[in-house]
Amino acid sequence: MKLVDDVRTLLNSDTQIAGILDLSPFDDAPTLLGSLLGSICKSAHVAGAVTRVYRSNPTLQKQTEYDITEAARRNFEPGGPAATFLFARGSHAIMAYRVTHQLWQDGDTNMALALKAAFGRAFSTDIHPAAQIGAGLWLDHGLGFVVGETSVIDEDVSIWHNVTLGSTLADTGPSRHPHIGRGAVIGAGATILGNIKIGAFANIAAGAIVLENVPERILAVGTKARNVGPATITFASPKSTS
Repeated sequence: MKLVDDVRTLLNSDTQIAGILDLSPFDDAPTLLGSLLGSICKSAHVAGAVTRVYRSNPTLQKQTEYDITEAARRNFEPGGPAATFLFARGSHAIMAYRVTHQLWQDGDTNMALALKAAFGRAFSTDIHPAAQIGAGLWLDHGLGFVVGETSVIDEDVSIWHNVTLGSTLADTGPSRHPHIGRGAVIGAGATILGNIKIGAFANIAAGAIVLENVPERILAVGTKARNVGPATITFASPKSTS
């Protein structure tokens, strides 16, 4: 995993960083991921669980590397993927979700929920392990991100802080929460509720409250969001916009 080598290079450039982050020595991607999330949660048990899940599921390592690479590409801060991996709270929250989701899929729901609780305290997020989140999610800042159990987020979505993907409480069954289409961009503080679809490459403005479907490539604004014209923003890579 190239990310491991990049992180090692960054840490070697300033020996204080590993100490500040309280990182344990690592040999490979699973131990690095476990060390990082375990140190944030201040728990050796969390570190061990994360390491085990990533070691048992090599595809998660590739997915996380893509998440980090895309977050670094869309962000404006220096340091590239290694700095994003070490310092970006939103990226940490997505790594944590990937662990809980894998455990949920494996049927270990109690462990998934226990880790969700620990990660929620650490990152100020509440992401249900059953939610489906595609690769390449950029969660900028991460604080206050709430995702309901039946939510679906497709690939290459970009989301800011204090966003809620929730239920109206009127919906029942297997699809009570929003489905966010590929490449969509959701601004800070947006609230999206119910079994609705946000189309691919749509833009949801900061503070919008969305209760109805938003078509592809449309900008929705307002405290009761309305469609006002073509979407103008995407952080997805050129290959995913066709």
